Amino acid sequence: MQRERIVNLRSEAQVGKEFWVMGWVRTFRNDQFIALNDGSCLGNLQLVIDRDSTPDSIKKRLTTGAAIRARGMLEASQGKGQSTELRVSELDILGDANPETFPIQMKRHTMEFLREKAHLRFRTSTFGAVFRVRHALNFAVHRFFTEQGFFQMHTPIITGSDAEGAGEMFQVTTLDLNDVPKNAEGHVDFAEDFFGKTANLTVSGQLEAELGAMALGQVYTFGPTFRAENSNTSRHLAEFWMIEPEVAFADLASNMRLAEDCLKFILRDALATCDEDLEFLENREIESEKQLPQDQRHDQPLRARLQAVVDAPFQHVTYTEAIDLLRQSKPFKKKKFKYPVEWGIDLQSEHERWLVEKHFGGPVIITDYPAQIKAFYMRQNDDGKTVAAMDVLVPGIGEIIGGSQREERLDRLQAKCAEFNIPEDHVWWYLDTRRFGSAIHSGFGMGFERLVMYVTGMTNIRDVIPFPRTPQNAEF
Repeated sequence: MQRERIVNLRSEAQVGKEFWVMGWVRTFRNDQFIALNDGSCLGNLQLVIDRDSTPDSIKKRLTTGAAIRARGMLEASQGKGQSTELRVSELDILGDANPETFPIQMKRHTMEFLREKAHLRFRTSTFGAVFRVRHALNFAVHRFFTEQGFFQMHTPIITGSDAEGAGEMFQVTTLDLNDVPKNAEGHVDFAEDFFGKTANLTVSGQLEAELGAMALGQVYTFGPTFRAENSNTSRHLAEFWMIEPEVAFADLASNMRLAEDCLKFILRDALATCDEDLEFLENREIESEKQLPQDQRHDQPLRARLQAVVDAPFQHVTYTEAIDLLRQSKPFKKKKFKYPVEWGIDLQSEHERWLVEKHFGGPVIITDYPAQIKAFYMRQNDDGKTVAAMDVLVPGIGEIIGGSQREERLDRLQAKCAEFNIPEDHVWWYLDTRRFGSAIHSGFGMGFERLVMYVTGMTNIRDVIPFPRTPQNAEF
């Protein structure tokens, strides 16, 4: 007889059948009732053992975290909060968990403590819910793009180019760091390195995805990206996952429609398939916000916020219009914004959130940013000052998607390379797509962890990726 997952045993239609179950003990009470969880769902299955016939030596080992196997008959439960329970006829301890040393006990742990125990935090209800939702979001992303006729591309993780021109990249080398070869000028001789040149971990798969889009029509990447930014904020990771579609013959307007459709599809899917976990995370958020001042709490519960984005038409505003709105706002006039608001400076999270939460009351797409604050590959607008860029902002988090129409004109792109100090011989292959059959094309990037944060209501990005990579931290 094969084991059955607990998620399949909560229906009374299974009552009267015998099953094997395996999982980890959450609680054991009254020498009779075991709350068992196997990770397949948020809820536990209650196991009922015979307190008289079960040896004390076994009952002493039924501690929180212990792995067990049990066989029994599924019955309708008489207790509250559960529809079924398993009347145990056979029980084995598969792995003990000493309560004096097992750190994840049935009590409230801080997020900071659980980050230190990232190898065990999956066993808590909170992180079980977060990572089941993360899986559902991952699947929804692939389903959306597949249904839209996109082809997935696996772009390089090791690259010789800097897609953003920012220079914050992790270097990859096989050189002996205790005996680094030098050239005649006294510099590191990368000709002796594995690739014969400098190589880095990618910050984006976009440039390579553009190559695919200019042949396959529409592609998307979904892979790990890396940024060596020395930042310890709740919104930054050194290793994270990016969703990056690229579409040939698409202008900025169609790019905005794709971004809106994509985000709404994913949120709609999560609401339909993750209700139990989202309800738990919603209640968790409500409890945690009771400690906060009223003006720091969310106006709506988690699921209502997600549904509001699904239902709302996305508003459109240019960067210039957004700056004007911000400068006319009460927070600006009363000097409550922490960061300055003026044309030519990138918007901060406080500005984005004021726009979506206070002014528009829903999701907003800001377009046409100043060229000086955006990447080299974004298409220059006719005004000579702005580029055909877009950022999608949602309540509660601010920017969740960033994209643009790409510069398809060779001369303009070459000028941008010079402006950003990007040697043409480093991106010769990228420029070639503008030499041979160039056409307008567009794309965007959505940080997957940022998306998971938004959907789960978690407030720190380190809590939505299994093993966060941050400055001075590469454990596990």
